[in-house]
Amino acid sequence: MTTTYKNLIGGQWVAARSGKTFQNINPANHDDIVGTFQSSDASDVADAVAAASEAWKTWRLTPAPKRAEVLYRTGEILLERKEQYARDMTREMGKVLAETRGDVQEAVDTAYYMAGEGRRLYGQTTPSELPNKFAMSLRMPVGVVGMIAPWNFPMAIPSWKLFPALVCGNACVIKPAEDTPLSTYNLVQTLMDAGLPPGVVNIVTGFGPEAGAPLVEHPGVRAISFTGSSEVGRIVGQTAAGLFKPCSLEMGGKNAMIVLEDANLDLALEGALWGAFGTTGQRCTATSRIILHKKIAAEFAEKLVARAEALKVGDGLDEQTQVGPQINQQQIETSERYVGIATKEGAKLLTGGKRLREGAHGKGWFFAPTIFSEVTPNMRIAQEEVFGPVVSLLECEGLEDALSIANGIQYGLSTSLYSKDVNRAFQAIRDLEAGITYINAPTIGAEVHLPFGGVKQTGNGHREGGTGALDFYTTWKSVYVDYSDKLQRAQIDTGE
Repeated sequence: MTTTYKNLIGGQWVAARSGKTFQNINPANHDDIVGTFQSSDASDVADAVAAASEAWKTWRLTPAPKRAEVLYRTGEILLERKEQYARDMTREMGKVLAETRGDVQEAVDTAYYMAGEGRRLYGQTTPSELPNKFAMSLRMPVGVVGMIAPWNFPMAIPSWKLFPALVCGNACVIKPAEDTPLSTYNLVQTLMDAGLPPGVVNIVTGFGPEAGAPLVEHPGVRAISFTGSSEVGRIVGQTAAGLFKPCSLEMGGKNAMIVLEDANLDLALEGALWGAFGTTGQRCTATSRIILHKKIAAEFAEKLVARAEALKVGDGLDEQTQVGPQINQQQIETSERYVGIATKEGAKLLTGGKRLREGAHGKGWFFAPTIFSEVTPNMRIAQEEVFGPVVSLLECEGLEDALSIANGIQYGLSTSLYSKDVNRAFQAIRDLEAGITYINAPTIGAEVHLPFGGVKQTGNGHREGGTGALDFYTTWKSVYVDYSDKLQRAQIDTGE
């Protein structure tokens, strides 16, 4: 019997006011219904925001170290439940168990990191320009924060949003992706089991137009954190700007891995396989372009094709599987469409390029690992995000040419360089237009204590992870204490 999950509003599990629901389906096996979830609308969002607003009155006054203790306990409980939550995630998202265990571990790491920040929400003290006057700045919570999460990291990314927001003293309403709501439920249930008061975090499930848009537009929501496509992010950002709401956007990528002629090719090959086909290419940081020095391009391509064709594609619950399904029919169709576009533009299909339908693949959304060569920088396959197991091979004359190709896109999330030359490595670090650069590693593998985000159309300047997240979830208040017992006029009296 399929389990029905309700919205979490004010600490209570409640059905959507409309009574409408939708099903969460295993992308590897369409016969497996993970659960039934609420199809929420603006009325449910309003209830959740009201509950969060009420809970915030008390939560913001809870000392930050005490708020942090809830996060620390959350990390401890997540560790205990890691295997259970990983299996739930593989069922609803599809990626292999090794990766979903890593997804849960990232939430653990974020919990521990942000728990530590509960005693380090520092402001500044500074000398006043006037006598007998004290000056300082404080971090203040924003209020109620609306969060819209993606499906590809359904526990890690909600933890990036929730944990820093909570330690800073905010209350939250989160709308998980409709493809993967169970992992957010598991995360928030863990927070409650760790002692989070009712109403501080609320969950409304549903679809973007019906639930996501009202969350962005609600006047009681003080800030918005969004992770998803650049197309949707543009709408979210424009709406938030019109309402004068701070808005953090983390969006697309078309990430390049540069392999120079002096690179350790075996190491670069391992990195290319992991970067391109890990999470079935469904990462904003996926290695979707590999820029190869012309001296090693043919050799590298031949080896990469052989390794890609040997990857086992299947159900992520099988420990032997290396590449899971795509998340839904729409993503399969996107991969198929870009294969057609690339072929029409003159790229050479080396392997893959098709949906897998036979045998064990018959009940899921599986796509063969796909490699194109003879790709030129201006082809759409080299410019536009596919979000599937599709990688393009481009050739370069040297480092300067490679940097030009890597930077010649609308995105700027993650980049990498394989070379044994430290001078070229540091030049790449300086000149690659991206929020993240790896040396002798693929474009995936971010750690929670460093800022995560990009430039250009990847984002709007805010960062998740590290102290960058604290900057978004707090506002600065400057405080002046004048103990001179007389009126002192800044800039006027000091100028005399």
